[in-house]
Order: sequence, then structure tokens, then C-alpha cells
Amino acid sequence: MLHTRTTPAERRSALRKRLTEDRLLMMPGALNPLSARLIQDTGFEAAYLSGAVLAADLGLPDIGLTTATEVAARAQQTTRATDLPVLVDADTGFGEPVNAARTVQLMEDAGLAGLHLEDQVNPKRCGHLDGKSVVPREDMIRRIRAAVDARRDPGFLLMARTDARTVEGLDAAIDRARAYVDAGADAIFPEALTDEAEFAAFRAAIDVPLLANMTEFGKGRLLDTRTLNDLGYDIALYPVTLLRLAMGAVEDGLRTLSAEGTQESLLPRMQTRSRLYRLLGYEEYTAFDSAVFDFTLPHGT
Repeated sequence: MLHTRTTPAERRSALRKRLTEDRLLMMPGALNPLSARLIQDTGFEAAYLSGAVLAADLGLPDIGLTTATEVAARAQQTTRATDLPVLVDADTGFGEPVNAARTVQLMEDAGLAGLHLEDQVNPKRCGHLDGKSVVPREDMIRRIRAAVDARRDPGFLLMARTDARTVEGLDAAIDRARAYVDAGADAIFPEALTDEAEFAAFRAAIDVPLLANMTEFGKGRLLDTRTLNDLGYDIALYPVTLLRLAMGAVEDGLRTLSAEGTQESLLPRMQTRSRLYRLLGYEEYTAFDSAVFDFTLPHGT
């Protein structure tokens, strides 16, 4: 109630410990703080904040228009609402290596369990679009080293994402990943791999935790958890799934409301008032103020 029951250090430790286990960690992307609580409530063990989702929520394309402080503010709102460890998309670090250093500390202060930095040029674009550009390897190494030097809590996970697969090829992407690990990255996010053979090649070459991005409508096909676990991956990421589901339902609902002049037919598809109130913990707030929950819900809600 009002805040999480765990500290950032505890959540970071939980993520680190979980990544030592020989089973895949499914990580859905939250579209807002309430959905992060729902991710926890349905039994997942970690959540994610996507830069693309935050940009879309602001009505912006994912081309580097959001700022570090905007991302940190949403992150802080989210970590207040869930006891799960939360990983955040920190884009390119929002500028030069010194900006990446500040970004790490902003995200630590926001209560996150970790972040990933990518090797695209700034401003970046969605990792599954054509026309990407990556910075020289040494530039990304400086970005990572700055992040490592700025980190105050050694439990905070620093993940490096490489977008080089579609720009320079698979071998170059693997070579970059090795260099990023040598520079201090705790884990690797190889973006836009196309098939199981490429996922396997990365796993054979890299000995730190690996993230598989299972975003819809992307460069590769969607692999199930059994396949990813067999390939030796540590995290399966579903960054935009909830946003796409929610916005699809919103569009359908608006069309129905416009056509029928009432939302009556939509009621079976809605989250009920009582379910929402349970999720929000209305009754728990009576410990502070009995006037908060002094009502009876209408029948059937």
C-alpha cells in the first residue's frame, strides 16, 4: 500500500539471484504502473520498461525524442507500484558517455534493478526497423565504462544491447558483445536476431546472461519459452505486448461505442470495478483512514 514492501537493493539482489538459475525468466513490458502491479499479481517475476512504450504513451515515435528524466520519472512511478525487479530501456544513455553515467545514477535513484544501453547512434530508432546506424565499437566501450564507473550499487545490472546484427552482420555483433562484456557489461541483449541458429551462435560465444527480445512484428519469428530455455537464454522479453493488446482493445471499444451508442456489449470484455479495486488495494487503505473504503460495491461489479 502506497509503496512497495521491498527495497531497491533487495529487488536488484533478487534479479541477480534469479539470473543464476537454470530456467528462463519471462519479462513482460509494463505500459504504466498499474500494469506493472498486474504483472506481479499474475505471477511473473520481473517487469520491463520499454523506451518504445514510453514514447508511444507520450504520442511520440521511438526515435530518441524522450529524455533521461522522463524515463526516470516513469521508472520511479513504476517501481513504487511493484515489488518485482524492473529493467529499463535506457536507449543510448541519452548522449555522450558522461550522459550515460548520469543516466545510470538517475535509474539507480528511481529504484530500478538494472538498465540496458545500446550501441546505436544518437538519436536512435526502433531496433527492428531498417536504416539503423551503430557507433564505432570504441565509442560504445567508452559508454559502457562510463556507466560502470558511475554505478554506486554493484547489484544494479548493466546490460549492453548491440544492434549490429542488421548493420554489420552476425559475426561483428558477436565480436562487439564480447568487447562489451570485457568493458564491464553484466549481460548482453543481441537485438534483431532472425532465427534459432543466430540465437545459438550468440549463446555459444557469450558466457554472461543473454536476453532474447520476443517483440511482435519484428525481424525474427516468435520463439516459445521451451525453445529459448533449450537455447540457453536467461531472459525472454515481451516489451510492447501489453501496449499492443491494450490499444487494440481501446480501438475496438471506441468503434463499438460509436456504432452502438452504448458500451453495454463491451461489459464482458472489461476489467470489473471490483477487480480493479482489489488490484489497487482499496481495503488496505483503511489502515490509514477508514473513510476511504466505507462503501459497498454495486452487485455484479
